[in-house]
Amino acid sequence: MELFAKPGAGGIIEKIINGETYILIQERFKDNAPLEAGLIEIPAGKVREFENIYDCLRREIKEETGLEVIEIRGEDESKIFESKGYKVLSYEPFSSCQCIDGYYPIMVQVFICKVDGRTLIKSDEAQNIRWVRLEELRELLDKNEDKFYPMHVLTLRKYLEFDK
Repeated sequence: MELFAKPGAGGIIEKIINGETYILIQERFKDNAPLEAGLIEIPAGKVREFENIYDCLRREIKEETGLEVIEIRGEDESKIFESKGYKVLSYEPFSSCQCIDGYYPIMVQVFICKVDGRTLIKSDEAQNIRWVRLEELRELLDKNEDKFYPMHVLTLRKYLEFDK
């Protein structure tokens, strides 16, 4: 039987406090992945069949953090084409990563977004949900890269180098 990679959407959630950029990180806490428990990650999850990727991102962020997505960078530039019974969404994520070896065959499209509301203390999939300054994130990655969920390391490094 042929098996396929699973598509996912993830969010780098930005917040500006006193002119300084913070992003939201959390620790993985999933019953079906005990070996990954405690790894630092960004909110992300699988795209449901025929689900718009932006709707998936909003749903996953709400489920994992309790926050409402109010802006997804690039969503306004996305296009929808309909023909011959198809409805196709063309979009450009900030980053794309694919697990090509390991435990879980996933491909994650990551977007930069802004949110509203208060974070949950803990959800069914995440704990220790918190805002970190970019310098703190850089230091965590440089000193403890192995403490991060591997699917998000290169995306977070790209974000830190990204000229906003």
